[in-house]
Amino acid sequence: MAELKRIYKEEVMPKLIKKFGYANVMQVPKIDKVTLNMGVGEAVQNSKAVEGALRDMTLIAGQKPVVTKAKKSIASFKLREGMPIGCKVTLRGDAAYDFLFRLTRIALARVRDFAGVNPKSFDGRGNFAMGLKEQIVFPEIDYDKIDKIRGFDIIVTTTAKTDEEARELLRELGMPFENPEA
Repeated sequence: MAELKRIYKEEVMPKLIKKFGYANVMQVPKIDKVTLNMGVGEAVQNSKAVEGALRDMTLIAGQKPVVTKAKKSIASFKLREGMPIGCKVTLRGDAAYDFLFRLTRIALARVRDFAGVNPKSFDGRGNFAMGLKEQIVFPEIDYDKIDKIRGFDIIVTTTAKTDEEARELLRELGMPFENPEA
């Protein structure tokens, strides 16, 4: 079992039940999935750029990402329908908890001038989204082997009904939210 999943079951669930007064353990919000998305804008000129993004995303996520393709042709961007323009991967179960553990404990600690993640980055339905400017904050990425520094989006989908429940779930799991008073 993933370390963060153990922490969730042993420590976080009882705290959430006490705070929100759930009658049943099935009502307690949990992590449904984590989606990583890396858009590669330079793929229009350089078709090999997506390969580097795929390699990096595979190392970060621990599973092979799927290549995303353009849905429409946009002449001003020199983009044709069906061209590869990025990659994405969806992590569920233990893989999602394992990724969140590495993100909160290792990667975010390596971000320069890190003040915390924005506590307002919720969508109104209990899902959290954030972006990282560079993939090299993960220790799996060898700085000498990357072709370009790329950012990517991280979307954490929870079973929480409200943003407040999801925020408390992620805070208890170790997500370093920035101080709202500062």
